[in-house]
Amino acid sequence: MSLNRTACPTLSNSVFEMFSMKGKVTIITGASGGIAAEIAKALAEAGSDLALWYHNSTYAEELAKELTSTYGIKAKTYKVDVKSWDQVNGGVTEVVKDFGKLDVMIANAGIPAKASCLDQTLEEWHDVIDTDFNGAYYCARASGFVFQKQGFGNLIFTASMSAHIVNLPQLQGCYNAAKAGVLHLSKSLAVEWKDFARVNSVSPGYIDTAISGDCPADMKNQWFSKIPMGRDADPRELKGVYLYLASDASTYTTGADFAVDGGYCAP
Repeated sequence: MSLNRTACPTLSNSVFEMFSMKGKVTIITGASGGIAAEIAKALAEAGSDLALWYHNSTYAEELAKELTSTYGIKAKTYKVDVKSWDQVNGGVTEVVKDFGKLDVMIANAGIPAKASCLDQTLEEWHDVIDTDFNGAYYCARASGFVFQKQGFGNLIFTASMSAHIVNLPQLQGCYNAAKAGVLHLSKSLAVEWKDFARVNSVSPGYIDTAISGDCPADMKNQWFSKIPMGRDADPRELKGVYLYLASDASTYTTGADFAVDGGYCAP
């Protein structure tokens, strides 16, 4: 009986070459700072050309110039509101026109919930859901059509440890629900797109970025007490997992979620 086995990809024997991003084109959404800026630096150092999407902050422009001058890659910025399907679809079309293809979409843009479900307004609810879940889906859908046509592609979602647990002491059911949706969407698309693209997610824990900068010290101390490592993360500690998933080092990895949370979800 013959084996109905899909052919393996052609891979280098060098682990450094497997992690190389030379010749690849990557979109990173929410590229105005925080986690996305460190992802961009990692992929640029590995050789990827970058399309940096932002909505409000103009830091992406400065970042693009820094990455171009430091690593000699091509980096362009695009103002895209991920809550708008038309803008996301148009943005992907523009990137493919500018770069000739799309290898990796990193759907990273997101905003926090600042109140419990009964204390927040409906407008606040929709803002979080439209950004964190619908926006992630729009990025997946627009890039997915390109990947399907090309016959190859790689989608990486930024989910959250909040997709796995309920955070305390802050109450943020809206954010938790949105990220849980992203996590399951990622697994679902990994199966749906098995013939032409890989799909994975990263679930960061508490990260020392501006998004948590206004949280009071007593709240953060409660966080630290629940984290086995006793601290939040430097955003640079996420660079490795995104590079792994974006590169050919992970060609047999799909439908997976990587928690980078200092052990928060382990107990």
